[in-house]
Amino acid sequence: MVSQLNEGKAIKIAVVGDVHDQWEAEDGAALKHLGVDLVLFVGDFGNESVAVVRAIASLDIPKAVVFGNHDAWYTATEWGRSQCPYDRRQESWVQQQLDLIGEAHVGYGKRDFPDLGVTVVGSRPFTWGGPEWKYGDFYREWFGVESFAESSQRIVEAATQAACESVIFLGHTGPTGLGEAAEDPCGRDWNPLGGDFGDPDFGDAIAQTRAAGKPIPLVTFGHMHHRLRHTKKVLRKSVEVSAEGTVYFNAARVPRIVETPIDRLRNFSLVLLDGGVVSEVSLIWLKNDFSIDEEEILYRRSELMVQVVC
Repeated sequence: MVSQLNEGKAIKIAVVGDVHDQWEAEDGAALKHLGVDLVLFVGDFGNESVAVVRAIASLDIPKAVVFGNHDAWYTATEWGRSQCPYDRRQESWVQQQLDLIGEAHVGYGKRDFPDLGVTVVGSRPFTWGGPEWKYGDFYREWFGVESFAESSQRIVEAATQAACESVIFLGHTGPTGLGEAAEDPCGRDWNPLGGDFGDPDFGDAIAQTRAAGKPIPLVTFGHMHHRLRHTKKVLRKSVEVSAEGTVYFNAARVPRIVETPIDRLRNFSLVLLDGGVVSEVSLIWLKNDFSIDEEEILYRRSELMVQVVC
């Protein structure tokens, strides 16, 4: 049975895929124009781009944020530290980003939105994805976590403390379990091709939360871009629906701002949550005047699905 939470109430959620330094004042105005109830950011704002994070932190719309691998680009890896453009003994751009986002940051945590009837729970922040536990010194220093098992437990603990019955999971990299083909939502599209490059701790935490009886209408993330590196013939699959009815959505459409001969277009993904269930996922491109230039329906819940689930 589908949870009856929020029955009769529809909410509009904007999911902002990997930003990669493409955020402007017009983006905040566009979200206001769209009238969204909640904004979810999947991270990768830039290479520790404090300026972009500062702009997003000032956004006056309910929001939840996780950070991606690029948000710790000069801190988490030995190579990155060797390229660092600032004195890490004097300042930390990772810490500055965390301070700016404040309570909106849900990595290894949660944020309750009781007016909307949902709690957003974040997965492991700053993740690169994949089946190996990488950058252990970074996670040990910043979060006191030393393994996938400990990481999974942190996510589960946050979900357990959710004030709302319904949980939305937000990650940078998606969870394992969404397929091993290069074109799957978290599939490896570089050599050797194929293999599930999702986060095992994220997948395990979702399974444990579901087993505990929490409704999970949506799991959204980014990191693996929609354009594939090994072929131009197809795009990455962006939506997967589990047997339980959870919609898994990869929102990474990069670049998210493009110039045309006559306009400047910016994309947002929209998720409609109706009666505690995802009814539609779409990708829209907005013009400078915020009118819709193009809309792509990525998922729509059919009447047949409603009959089967209910």
